[in-house]
Order: sequence, then C-alpha cells, then structure tokens
Amino acid sequence: MKFQLVTLLGVKVDQDVYEVILPTADGEIAVFPGHEPLVSIATPGAIAVRHDKHDDDSKLEFFAISGGVIEVTYDTIKVLVDEADSENDIVETEAKAALDRALKMKDEAKNQIELEKASALVDRHGVRLKVAGLRRRRRH
Repeated sequence: MKFQLVTLLGVKVDQDVYEVILPTADGEIAVFPGHEPLVSIATPGAIAVRHDKHDDDSKLEFFAISGGVIEVTYDTIKVLVDEADSENDIVETEAKAALDRALKMKDEAKNQIELEKASALVDRHGVRLKVAGLRRRRRH
C-alpha cells in the first residue's frame, strides 16, 4: 500500500509499505493493506513504518509528528501534519536540550498564550526525544 506523509513544506514520504502504526486520540492503530477506510486525528507521537511483511521490529522506520489528520483508503495512507522529523534527522542530545528549554518556558509562562506555546513545544520535543530513543535502542 502507498504511505504518504505530507508536511507544510511538501511531501516528506511517498513510498510503498506493508504496515504503518499511527498515534490517534483513541490510541495507536496499525494499518495494513486492505484496511477499512477511515479519517482520524493524529496526535503528537511516533509513526512506525514496516516496509516489508517479513521485516522484524528492528527494521521499523520512525517519524516524530506533532499531530495532524490521517486518511486511510483501501490502498493508501495519507498523513497530513505541520511538521515531521525522520528518526535520522533527530540528534538525541539536541532534542533533550530543546525539551529542557521548553519545560522551563512552561514553568515560567506568565499567561495562557505562553503556556499553550510552551506546552506545544514540550509535546513536540518530547516526541522527538522518544523517536531518538527508539532509534538508539534498536541499534544496540
């Protein structure tokens, strides 16, 4: 089936895959070829992609997303997000430092607008750190 990950900057991924695990408001869902069509909200989290039916979990590819919209048809998964980071684009130490800065911003927020902005950054960098950790654990 075709997997498309589309950001505000354009198409990030457009490839044939076997399985995609997606973060939704109701929890993670796994989508396989022939899945029932659906539209859902993607929550901040990690997308996991299995390229071939016989690939084990060590070959999963991960993407950090900050939320968006998921559209599934019988032969296509399209995920529309503001931004997405491939596991290979994330430096774990940088993600940890960014998360620490975001947590500090959240603690020091003086109004609701600052709090919401900081909370969004905490979510974003927390997911990026999670994806970096998944990559590290898989390689060891």
